[in-house]
Amino acid sequence: MTDARHTPLRARHEALGAAFTDFGGWQMPVRYSSDLAEHHAVRTAAGIFDISHMAEFTVRGADAAAYLDYALAGRLSAMTVGRAKYSLLLAEDGGIIDDVIVYRLADDDFLIISNAGNRDAVREALDARTGGFAAEVVDVSDDYALIAVQGPASETILAAVTGIDELSTPWAEQKYYSWSDAFYNGKPLLLARTGYTGEDGFELLVAAADAESLWDAVLAAGEPHGLVPCGLAARDTLRLEAGMPLYGHELSRDIRPAQAGLGRVVVADKDRFVGKDATAPAEDARVLVGLAAEGRRAGRAGYAVVAEDGAVIGEITSGALSPTLGHPIAMAFVDPSFAEEGTAVFLDVRGTRIPATVTALPFYRRKR
Repeated sequence: MTDARHTPLRARHEALGAAFTDFGGWQMPVRYSSDLAEHHAVRTAAGIFDISHMAEFTVRGADAAAYLDYALAGRLSAMTVGRAKYSLLLAEDGGIIDDVIVYRLADDDFLIISNAGNRDAVREALDARTGGFAAEVVDVSDDYALIAVQGPASETILAAVTGIDELSTPWAEQKYYSWSDAFYNGKPLLLARTGYTGEDGFELLVAAADAESLWDAVLAAGEPHGLVPCGLAARDTLRLEAGMPLYGHELSRDIRPAQAGLGRVVVADKDRFVGKDATAPAEDARVLVGLAAEGRRAGRAGYAVVAEDGAVIGEITSGALSPTLGHPIAMAFVDPSFAEEGTAVFLDVRGTRIPATVTALPFYRRKR
């Protein structure tokens, strides 16, 4: 058994009184104050998250774009410099190895951010697919820290951070799923307008050695605006409300993209890419849906979804009492005949059948 890993911000979390939990082999803050307070702060003001456990890979070379078109399910060659794209890394059998975000830094220079628990699998798959391409994949995860600032006040807060300057794109001109070069105290900083909460926000990639200083500076700038440190518990309810999948819950090697509502991510008309011949799931394969219920009892991952006659027709992958909406929500894989919006089903919550309704995802959309 390997020792648990810690991010470069461990001392900051301990000083703030964070409670920790194991997440993919990392000791990560699960909460600082209360799950609800942190969740509501992100919806109404802003929250700061340490996501330095995520993995980063650079892809460089004359064939970098063509290589990524082959290695991933999307058409990354069509992405312009300065933009980012969500994509999938598929196995030969069409199962999902990981979902990733790809940033195009230059014509022949890309950055991939993947999930922490899949770091080894992603590295091995990317390395195995370089044959015949003038492209080099380098795992740079240990060189960087990644800090997320999410919420309606995030741009205002970051624009006020002492030390962040020389942005290649002004704050107000940065689009969703774009990035800007910047500097923090004279050191390179990548500012990406991406996130995992359903709110406006940014993810800041900085050298590991500068993480503590940047964290402190953001907290100081955010204090007048209601910024609070947030842990994994709030991150999970936020992403669930936003209908965003979590690997190991809604995504896995046994799930095809179309089952998880991600068929649009796969560019099937590419000449070739790994998994191309196996992306279509079986006709009777269960599909991902949203479920909304009344009351206060929420279904949790692993709980059964049943029909009126008691037959098991699905399983919850993520569920919670929504802090924003005030009622239970869940994502679940159900039999296709029960996937139509408005279909009535039941959640088996520890032996009690809770009425629920199939609903469109996401459950929550921010006001723009």
